[in-house]
Amino acid sequence: MPPWGAVRGARGFTMIEVIVVVTVLGVILGVTGLALESLQTPRESQLTMNLKKARTEAIQSGTPRTAHGVRFLPDGRAIGPDVDPLTGIHLAQ
Repeated sequence: MPPWGAVRGARGFTMIEVIVVVTVLGVILGVTGLALESLQTPRESQLTMNLKKARTEAIQSGTPRTAHGVRFLPDGRAIGPDVDPLTGIHLAQ
């Protein structure tokens, strides 16, 4: 008779095999969670939010708006030094 009362030809897993599989799955899930977290879009800065708000207000109201030295025209264009004319983002930061 095999040791510890094991039956010859018995099916199943040893405790070590189960521990190894659970550990490997834990590591894979942990790495996957970290990878997915890094895919989130970064938060916009307050400056960017203010520029977007001023541009939206200029387009909606039909009157020019100014934010952080950038003047947005009613058609959505921006006027100012070192400014992208379409987005209003400062080019030389």
